[in-house]
Amino acid sequence: METELSSLCGGLPPELCEQLTMEQQVIKIKLEKRRYGRAVTIIEGLNEREVNLRKLASELKSRLATGGTYKNGRIELQGDHRHRVKQILVEMGFPEENIIIVD
Repeated sequence: METELSSLCGGLPPELCEQLTMEQQVIKIKLEKRRYGRAVTIIEGLNEREVNLRKLASELKSRLATGGTYKNGRIELQGDHRHRVKQILVEMGFPEENIIIVD
């Protein structure tokens, strides 16, 4: 993984490269209505190469005490957790200005 990142960033240190890749991502958090009026929070725009989506989905599910899944390059969480997800992502080091809540 480190060799992939360093080759993408032209030999920069892995920590700096990881920070750069996080800053380049534009993360969209939106709400979808499913059958029977159920709400699902969708998180899109995370690059699967730089972020382990399976691990991130697991972390979000445990911190929000909800069910959910990771599929097709996006994370789906049961319920409306848009603002709470944004807070958690900012705490994890993603830049706040790159996280957009789509209403």
